[in-house]
Amino acid sequence: MQTRKFVMRLSCKNRPGIVAAVSSKLFEAGFNILDSQQFDDTETDMFFVRIAVECEQQFTRNDMTALMVPLVQRFEMDLDVRDTAVRQRVAILASKADHCLADLLYRWRSGDLDIDIVAVISNHPVEVYPNLNLSGITFHHMPMTPGGKAEQEAKILDVLKDVNAELVVLARYMQILSDDMASKLAGRCINIHHSFLPGFKGARPYHQAHERGVKLIGATAHYVTADLDEGPIIEQDVERISHRHAPDELVRKGRDIERRVLARAVRYHVEGRVLRNGTKTVVFPE
Repeated sequence: MQTRKFVMRLSCKNRPGIVAAVSSKLFEAGFNILDSQQFDDTETDMFFVRIAVECEQQFTRNDMTALMVPLVQRFEMDLDVRDTAVRQRVAILASKADHCLADLLYRWRSGDLDIDIVAVISNHPVEVYPNLNLSGITFHHMPMTPGGKAEQEAKILDVLKDVNAELVVLARYMQILSDDMASKLAGRCINIHHSFLPGFKGARPYHQAHERGVKLIGATAHYVTADLDEGPIIEQDVERISHRHAPDELVRKGRDIERRVLARAVRYHVEGRVLRNGTKTVVFPE
């Protein structure tokens, strides 16, 4: 009989007996635990756990969710269950800079990212991407016009609903989302910021870094919130530089960092490795 695999994420106030209760429930239902990681936040007294399981029975995601209902009620848990056989539907928003978009497309086509890219949305026409292979992907040109932000965002939300996008990735999308849109995408929208936050904000960040003689540049992937570039951080990386590097070289290095940081953040999200912890995240390693 073919096995089914699920990833279960739980969070609740910490108290004795949580792990024992969850393990016993899974054992009684015939599940085999493949991987289990947990974290106790002593500052907030919150408990977080990610459990990967398999079962030979014909369980569905809904079945597993129902199985855990008594424990969810008992411990007042937040529960998320994912069927690993179901690929998450991802929509990508982009602007002129195409390096992150190109990287995500490559990782998707090569199988490095276990996702389905269901739409690419840009505030620029498809002609600005002559080097990208967009075949097989629905491309939506959503231009930004003066005073037309609300209308443009409404159209984007309609597309996201039509394609049933579960995750939205801002792949260097150079438009600030309104508070309303950020709220509607809460917990399922990832942005890549061209700086190791907190850092140099505004235009030409690498040039600002060069002028200040920094020794590290970096990038930050975070969930989008109404507070600009202040959302819970998922992943970051840096690269050491020196006085020998000109601004153009920093831009080139920065693009490389942005690509790998965004790809890791997307992978961690779709694999259920990220749990929100107030203004922070708990990210369980691979």
